[in-house]
Formats: sequence, C-alpha cells, structure tokens
Amino acid sequence: MAEITLYNTASRCKEVLTPIDPENVRLYVCGPTVYDRAHLGNARPVVVFDLRYRLLRHVYGPDHVTYVRNFTDVDDKINRRAQDTGRSISDITAETTRWFLEDMAALGALEPDAMPRATQHVTQMIAMIGTLIERGHAYEAEGHVLFAVESYADYGKLSGRTVEEMLAGARVEVAPYKRNPMDFVLWKPSGPDLPGWDSPWGRGRPGWHIECSAMSQELLGDTFDIHGGGNDLMFPHHENEIAQSRCANPGSGFARIWMHNEMLQVDGRKMSKSLGNFFTVREVLDGTAAGLDRAMTGGEIRMAFLLSHYRTLMDLSPRRRHEAASTLADFARMLGSGGEETRASLAPGTPLPGALAALCDDLDTVGALNAIRAAGAEISGEGKENNRAISDIYATQLMLGLDLKDSPTAIDTARDTDGAAPAPELQPILVQIDAARAAKDFTEADRLRDALAAAGAEVKVTREGVRAIRLPHFDARRLDGMGHAGARE
Repeated sequence: MAEITLYNTASRCKEVLTPIDPENVRLYVCGPTVYDRAHLGNARPVVVFDLRYRLLRHVYGPDHVTYVRNFTDVDDKINRRAQDTGRSISDITAETTRWFLEDMAALGALEPDAMPRATQHVTQMIAMIGTLIERGHAYEAEGHVLFAVESYADYGKLSGRTVEEMLAGARVEVAPYKRNPMDFVLWKPSGPDLPGWDSPWGRGRPGWHIECSAMSQELLGDTFDIHGGGNDLMFPHHENEIAQSRCANPGSGFARIWMHNEMLQVDGRKMSKSLGNFFTVREVLDGTAAGLDRAMTGGEIRMAFLLSHYRTLMDLSPRRRHEAASTLADFARMLGSGGEETRASLAPGTPLPGALAALCDDLDTVGALNAIRAAGAEISGEGKENNRAISDIYATQLMLGLDLKDSPTAIDTARDTDGAAPAPELQPILVQIDAARAAKDFTEADRLRDALAAAGAEVKVTREGVRAIRLPHFDARRLDGMGHAGARE
C-alpha cells in the first residue's frame, strides 16, 4: 500500500497519514453557504479535496473512505437575501445548492459520501451547546450563548496566534454581554421574521461555527483523520471548531490532520468586484465573465488549479489560462495517438508510478502532471505495449479528475492518426480553405483558418492539404454564418 504524506497545518510539517481505521478513512471539508453562485475561489478547495478523496479511494479502496462536505443553509447572508428578494429561504437555499453541485460537477468533482445541511442537525448543535455550558466552556447572556475562549488554553494554536494577536487582527462583534471580546456566538435569538428553533435558551438559531463541530461528530465521530478547507477558514472558523469539539468531548483529538489550500488571484490581484475581476464559476464556464477572452471548459478550470501546488498562491492570469488549455489538449492528444480503435476501446490501466508517488507526497500535482507529460513523450508506434502505455496514462488522468477519452481533441487526434476524414464540423470549412489555396486566394484562406482557430480548432497546412483538430474548448457555434451549423460537443 502506498504511503501518503500530508502537510499538517497544526504541526507545521509533513506527516505520514496513519488512519485511525484503515477500513474507514474519514475526511471532513467545510462547504459553502448557499445564498449565491460559487466563485472561483470557492472552487479551488473543492478541486483540491476532490483530488485528495480520489487518492484516498485509490490507496484504501472506494468502500473504505468517507468524505463529508456540508452545506450552510442557515446564515444571516441567506436571511438578507430572502428579505431583499422576497423569496423564501428554502427556495434560495435549494436553488443555490443545485447550482453549486452542477458547477462543481462541471469541474470534474465527485460528490462526497455525505452532504449534510446545517438545518438537518440543529438538534445535535443544541445538545453540544448544552454540554459546553455544563462543562463551563460556554455561558448564556441576553438570549445568546457564547463560547468562553479563556476556558480553552490551546485557543489560537492552529493559526499560531495569541489571543491578543487574534483580537488585534480580527473583526469581532463588540457586544456588552460578552465576557471577553473574543468569545464567539454558539446560539443567538431569532425574532418572528427570522428562522428559529426552540431551545433551552429560547427560540433562536445556531452560530456559524457550531454546525461543523456537530455535523462532523454525528457523521465521522469524535475523532477523525483529516479536516480541510481554504486557509481563510483557519481563523476564526477552524480555531473555533477545535475549541468547541475538544471541550465538548474531552480526550478526543477532533481532526488529526488539518489541510488548508492557499487563495486564488486573478491577473495578479485579489478577486474583488470593485476591481472587475470577481468571477463566478458559471460566468467562466459560460463565457460571460468580463475580462476573459473566452469561456473556459470545466477541464481547463480544473487544470488551471492543478498547475499550482495547493499550498501556493495561484494566479488565474492569461498565461495560466493558456497553459491550462495547452496542457489539457496535449493530454487529450495522448489518448487519441493510438488511433480510433485504441481510443474507442480504451480502459484505464495502472496509474503511472511517478504520478502516484507525487500525489502521495502532499498532493504534488505539478509532479504528477510532469510524469504524465514524460509518459506521453514516450508513446510511439503501435502494438500492445503502446496501447498499455496509453491505458496507464488514461488511468492517471482519471485519478486527477480528467476524463478526456471522448473529448473532441482525442477523437480528432485518433482520426488524424488513422488518416481518416476530419470531424464533420470542420470538413466544410477545410474544403473551402483548400479551394481558396488552390485559387491562390490566400486572403480568403487565412480568413477561414482564423475563423477555425477562433472557434477553438488547431489548423495545420501540410503537403496533403489542410488538417484541423478540435481543441477541448472548441465551440462550433462560433462558425455560424460561414455556411456551417453545429453544436458544441
């Protein structure tokens, strides 16, 4: 069995993953608050921990991994959205949950084994809050229940800050009922116009932090293997989760390993609506994101993430977008390089040892991509050995969440390898280009070639004529008005 090492934020070093129970490796990741479309920054941890999930399933077996990612469906942002739009909270959360799952599926993310909603676990939250009060770690004040930070000596250990440093750098609610400004809300009162549940402290609703403690305990137990999320959650959310869970369950370790991914920039700057570089995943997929020259496929977005190690800052710059598109196309060409018979019957072989070793070393996606590139460069000729090499490359790509077997690039590469006619979407334009070249009307030939390139095709002029291959982002609709009609594959 492969040995997996992970960087543990809590210990500030890499550690060998030694599951509590190898028959059930347990992973919890903080999910979205469902009030609006997911933006690109929300998508990065989804891809990072989807990759972690895939690796764990490969090493320990699909039936021996439990991955939980929650939905926060009770939150003041949701309440404000309902008030502003006049829509019900249930309609808003149901719609945005569906949007999130659709958008993440477009990026190749598997659904976790469990996706609990906070509103389904309020009873467990109330019970945990009651336990914290009984043990002297929480107190009631003016209809609120607050966690007493000074009651937990290790508070701040995850983020490496003292309470004084956290207070100086945090935006904390100043309230007269708090014993300490850093104390955080476990329960708060709800008026008649807000969602609420009956509790020993009156009708109210849970604070944000308590939900993940309650849901992870319910679904994964007092102690589990890995807890993850973006590094923006390290403080205060994850710090508060640790305090709640360990104080409610003395002797438990809560999460053994903490994983945090770094943030995302766009064109060298932090994403911001005021800067005009704040994009939702759907805007990027649809090509409606202002400032981007074209839509990106889900595979291109995923590849853009994979091209940076998860613990490094990633910049979705024009250079990165080009690199992602180019790498994705190269990977698809590998699968079609053996011809159509090989491509059509292609089944995953064994992941490349070099790629697997890289992924086991704290998710070194850059090393895994380089291993695929090296294996692709060795593909040559025909026969069983060649086909086996392609199958192993395919298995490795699938492990990265990239299924390119039926992509237009793989299909067209296979056609080109066999010397078959180009794709029907391309054939009429290629005939026109050949005719224009024969008539020495190179201006028209160039115009048609540029139109194909703009639609996402790679065009090559050879002695035998003009050939073209559809790239992963090919969009036949961009050829409309040229005597061609088609739909995006």
